[in-house]
Amino acid sequence: MRSARLDRTTKETAVQIRLTLEGRGRHQVTTGIRFFDHMLELFAHHGAFDLELSANGDLDVDQHHTVEDVGITLGQAFAQALGTKRGILRAGYFVMPMDETLALAAVDFSGRTAAVVNTTIRTRLVGDLQSELVEDFFEGFSRGAHANVHARVLYGRSSHHKAEALFKAFARALRAACWRDKQMLGLLPSTKGVL
Repeated sequence: MRSARLDRTTKETAVQIRLTLEGRGRHQVTTGIRFFDHMLELFAHHGAFDLELSANGDLDVDQHHTVEDVGITLGQAFAQALGTKRGILRAGYFVMPMDETLALAAVDFSGRTAAVVNTTIRTRLVGDLQSELVEDFFEGFSRGAHANVHARVLYGRSSHHKAEALFKAFARALRAACWRDKQMLGLLPSTKGVL
């Protein structure tokens, strides 16, 4: 079982994560932002990751620190759980329909940080979450995991569906990237010899 335990504390947030890659989608999430909790819960379910996540942030200031730091810490947890990355596919993608919305996500555990995100969400809030922070979550994950993250809504009407489709697509792209390929067993998925 590939798993990780992380506690990350700054002057702005305290984030605790327990992650198991080969899980059943079990989750217990509390961030103080209910819509964000919902996105992380469906992320765990659709990725079949077991996730316990608790975040206490300075929400009296803004949601930014909490959302970004959860992204960073979750990325670090994936990096820890993957270890040497030997035998994994390394990259994965998924295209997710959500009623009238279509979103795609691609991830590569390349050892390099890059994030390109386009949510097309034009409302200030989705539920109680500041919608611009969806991008900050994915950027934080990219930094924490040392991974390339691309997430894009191709089209849609509902802001809720746009955010949800992105998180579901991301979960399934990660599931593919983390998958152990029997043909790659023991091999590092890089011609450079380092990741």
